Amino acid sequence: MLAIKLSKTGKTNKKMFRLVISEKGRDPYGNVLEILGSYNPHSKELVTKDDRIKHWLSKGAQMTATVNNLLIGKNIVEGKKVTASKPGEKSEKRVSQLKAKDDKKKAAAQAAAAPKEEAPVEEPAVEEVAPEATPETEAQA
Repeated sequence: MLAIKLSKTGKTNKKMFRLVISEKGRDPYGNVLEILGSYNPHSKELVTKDDRIKHWLSKGAQMTATVNNLLIGKNIVEGKKVTASKPGEKSEKRVSQLKAKDDKKKAAAQAAAAPKEEAPVEEPAVEEVAPEATPETEAQA
């Protein structure tokens, strides 16, 4: 599957990005099929080849969330902006889901461990038998 994504270029503290088309799983800094434009985040300048972007989208290429938002902002493509996930955001969601599962398990364990009230069981009445006089007790008397 093809993807339109950003490839970082430039110096430290002077980053520039290229809009490139490449295989989705491939490294964006490696071999690319075509360079579709550039983006300067400092001046917010976006230079694109609009006809080539539309061509690749018609061929079924996907866009990353950031590229999608940039192209919608410049009115190259239509649609709604997508929320791009920040690094660590997915892991935070996963941690909160795991905590919720643990809480449910603990609550279930506490409910199972709580003593259950049992119905009173009637014990059969035991008749007390008076001790019979034994010959030893009679002899002592």
